Amino acid sequence: MTLRLEKQGKVAHLLIDRPDKRNAFNQAMWELLPELLADAMADDTIRVLMLHASRKDSAFCAGADIGEFATGSTDPEWRARNQAAIGRVQHELAQAPKPTIAIIDGDCVGGGCGIALACDMRVAGPKARFGITPSKLGLVYPLHDTKLLVDLVGPSQAKRILFTGQLMSAQQALDIGLITLLADDPYAEAEALAATMASVSSHSQTMSKSIIKRILDGQADDDAETSALFDSAFESDDFKEGVSAFMEKRKPEF
Repeated sequence: MTLRLEKQGKVAHLLIDRPDKRNAFNQAMWELLPELLADAMADDTIRVLMLHASRKDSAFCAGADIGEFATGSTDPEWRARNQAAIGRVQHELAQAPKPTIAIIDGDCVGGGCGIALACDMRVAGPKARFGITPSKLGLVYPLHDTKLLVDLVGPSQAKRILFTGQLMSAQQALDIGLITLLADDPYAEAEALAATMASVSSHSQTMSKSIIKRILDGQADDDAETSALFDSAFESDDFKEGVSAFMEKRKPEF
């Protein structure tokens, strides 16, 4: 299979497995990813989702399958179906309630970079390269995905990325905030990050993710809903366990 989900304890791995095509996404992959994502989000044992290539020596994702796209894009019905599938991936991944981490140790280009942008964090290795290339094909990047980019790097850097279509190094991506962490072994670094996140309150993470999204969407002050989130946390099982663990000088078990 070109995409598969593997679960290891509290961490799920969504693997991109099409190395002969540099992990480029075809229509079937765009349509399958939301199903695998939903599986991970619905499993109460899973606390963190990591998305990465199945082979450490391959590209993260070279984007859309240009061969398929060049043929299918002449058909309005196929084009609409393709755009809907890509849009669904981006929206559902960006709105996934649990933490998501993209691990990148090769090229991350076009639609592949869009997938990485939709994750909460991006951990990259020194060989990683990043680019968003619609300007090289005469295309227009979707507004939702452009917002994800602007939220990370700001409008000026987003314009540079989109206006030039150039690839940038992992260090350059780190410098402008496109990636979260740069590590010699991004897989080990991401595993350690996931283990830390899996050890703390999932309720706190989910609510924090929801609040951060509200802020990015323009909300600046508490309303009734966010105030209720704050108040209800004091009645949660996670709060009770956190306080008990602190008083008993032990690690909490969330």
